[in-house]
Amino acid sequence: MPRHRPSPPYLHGNARKTGVLLTNLGSPDAPDAGAVRRYLKQFLSDTRVVEIPRLLWWPILNGVILNVRPGKSAAKYQTIWTPEGSPLKVHTERQVKLLRGFLHQRGVTGVEVIGAMRYGNPAIPAALDELVAKGCDRILVLPLYPQYAASTTASTFDAVADWSADVRNLPGLNFVRNFHDHPGYIAALEASVREHWVREIGPPDVLVMSFHGLPGRTLELGDPYHCECLKTGRLLAEALGLEPEQYRVTFQSRFGKAEWLQPYTASTLIELGRAKTGRVDVMCPGFVSDCLETLEEIGMEVREDFLNAGGGRFTYIPCLNERDDWINALTDIVQANLGGMLRAPQSVSELVASRAAALEHGATQ
Repeated sequence: MPRHRPSPPYLHGNARKTGVLLTNLGSPDAPDAGAVRRYLKQFLSDTRVVEIPRLLWWPILNGVILNVRPGKSAAKYQTIWTPEGSPLKVHTERQVKLLRGFLHQRGVTGVEVIGAMRYGNPAIPAALDELVAKGCDRILVLPLYPQYAASTTASTFDAVADWSADVRNLPGLNFVRNFHDHPGYIAALEASVREHWVREIGPPDVLVMSFHGLPGRTLELGDPYHCECLKTGRLLAEALGLEPEQYRVTFQSRFGKAEWLQPYTASTLIELGRAKTGRVDVMCPGFVSDCLETLEEIGMEVREDFLNAGGGRFTYIPCLNERDDWINALTDIVQANLGGMLRAPQSVSELVASRAAALEHGATQ
C-alpha cells in the first residue's frame, strides 16, 4: 500500500535536528456547543478511552451523549475560558516556550520543541509533520501525564503510530512513559504546597490529592495508573511530613454508572464537610496544567459540595503550570530521555563538504 504522507525533500548538507514533542489531552477550539461536540466526538470515539464494544457504544455516543452533553460542557468551559483561549492549551504553549529556553540555557543545541494535543488542535500528526519539515530525524514524544494510563499515554502512542503508518522516511522515535516518581516533579509539587501554606498561614486540617478517575476494571486489567497515583501521593505526603490522617488520595471526573477508582473526590469532600472539617486544601497532582477538570470541577463544583455539606474553608492549590522548579524538572526529564538522540554540532565547513561529496556522487540536491 503506498504511503500517503509525502516526505519533505532531503537536502544534502543540511544539519539534522532532534525534535521534542510535548503532548496533552486537548480541549475544544471554542467554548460553544459545536466546538465541544467535535471535541467530544473525537475523544469519546477513542477505543482506549471507552472500552465498550463499538456496536453498543456507538448508538449511545451519537444518539444521546453528543446531543445532550456538548451544551452542558460548553457552559462549563465558558466559566474558565481566557482571552488567550483554553487554559490547558495556553499553559501547554507556555511550557513549550519555557522548555526551549531552559534547554538553550543549558547549552543543548540542535533541538526543536513544539506542542500538540491528542484531541483537538494542534493535532499530533500535524505537529510531527512540522518537526520533520524542520529537519528533525529523531523525535522524543513526551505525554504530559505523570502517571501512565492506557487511556492517556498509550492513546498518545497510538496517534504517533497511526501517523507513522503513512510516512515513508520515518524519524527515529523515542517515548517518555511516565514520571510519577521523578524527584524533580515531586519536589516541585512539594514546593507549590509549602508556598500555598505560607500564604494561608499554615497547613490545612486535610490535604486532598485528587487524580483523574478511571473505570475500576482498568486496575483489574493490569493498568498501573492506580498504583502510580498512590505512589505519587505517598511520596508527596512523605516530602511534606504528613501523617496518614492528614491527607487523602482521591479520584475525580467519574462518568456513567460503572464503578470507578475509589475513593471519589466529591464523596470525600462531602464526608469531610459533614465532619465539620475546618479547612481543606485540594490539589491535582495528575495534571501539570490547570484545565476544566481542575478549575471548574474542583475549584467550583467540589468546593460547593464541601461548603454545602458544612465544611469551613476550601482552598485550591494550582497545578504546576509554568513554575520554574517544574520546568527545570521537565528539562531534566527531557535531557535524560534524549540520551543518544542528540548529535555533536557540525560546522558550516563540514556541512558544505558533506554536500559537495554527495553531489559529486550523483545527488541532485
